[in-house]
Amino acid sequence: MSLPRSLSRAILTRSYGTVQSASTAASLSSKIPPALRDATAASTPRTNWTREEVQQIYETPLNQLTYAAAAVHRRFHDPSAIQMCTLMNIKTGGCSEDCSYCAQSSRYDTGLKATKMSPVDEVLKAARIAKANGSTRFCMGAAWRDMRGRKTSLKNVKQMVSGVREMGMEVCVTLGMIDENQAKELKDAGLTAYNHNLDTSREFYPTIITTRSYDERLQTLSHVRDAGINVCSGGILGLGEADSDRIGLIHTVSSLPSHPESFPVNALVPIPGTPLGERKMISFDKLLRTVATARIVLPATIVRLAAGRISLSEEQQIACFMAGANAVFTGEKMLTTDCNGWDEDREMFERWGFYPMRSFEKETSVVSPQQQIDSVAAEN
Repeated sequence: MSLPRSLSRAILTRSYGTVQSASTAASLSSKIPPALRDATAASTPRTNWTREEVQQIYETPLNQLTYAAAAVHRRFHDPSAIQMCTLMNIKTGGCSEDCSYCAQSSRYDTGLKATKMSPVDEVLKAARIAKANGSTRFCMGAAWRDMRGRKTSLKNVKQMVSGVREMGMEVCVTLGMIDENQAKELKDAGLTAYNHNLDTSREFYPTIITTRSYDERLQTLSHVRDAGINVCSGGILGLGEADSDRIGLIHTVSSLPSHPESFPVNALVPIPGTPLGERKMISFDKLLRTVATARIVLPATIVRLAAGRISLSEEQQIACFMAGANAVFTGEKMLTTDCNGWDEDREMFERWGFYPMRSFEKETSVVSPQQQIDSVAAEN
């Protein structure tokens, strides 16, 4: 499906100024990658993306890319609603895996002390505080490889899940690898979403992690999806990957049987003592390009600014929101790293005209191409 000529003209006018003639419009239109034209015109998500199409979109000039992402965002979401999520570490450190970026691996000397799982009452207290501060989604993470042999821990997690759901909040957990039965138990407890990031492309992955394969990660996502739980899966930027790896990550999630409900975009927070402890944060243009590409390729998915957001200026965060990001982690901590606070986020939202997304009420209305044309014309 190609972009209607009038809509192409509207986008070009917005991106390049007044179109002086039909020949100029045709010349500018020829510069729009076919994959971007088709994605901008689509009314439903598609799962048959090719890697070459994702690359076309990712490599689009950034001003044109972010404008197209904003147009897609408005067709599938309320552009002013931002989902506020709070993430609590319910079991810190002592993990047997060798993820090169992680402070919680027992293989690295990061100064982090391992702890036992937090009591259920303590976790539910934290969830109530998060809700009182405006968060509508409460996430819980435990530092271990998988759930094998953790019957007591799973029982406690299910109590946490049920308790949070009783508060009227969405609830997500990240517990490493889980099997079909564990996924079903979590679903029965009321779990809304399960986070299991792919981190990067299949090709680059073995240079970052050797103790868990890419296919094992995909298998966990399959167990989660089959249990009827929303999938939350994204990546980490700034691991030393190339543009092709960010393209590969987005292509992988876009070609799953169904798109993840949530795509977290993490910027590496270098932790001294880990193999990646001396790396610098990824440049903002790469992060923004990834956010915009994810929005276009995963139109109905929530794109979440996750780790590393605290290093972005307010204006950089707003640029991400305008390019399609529509969720943040907010609160006191994000696992082991610092997080933007609730008050800070509320003030930022008020300054720029954003407001918190309500629990279970993500807007999914689709705007027709003609309505989009009329909207652009009205703005001009």
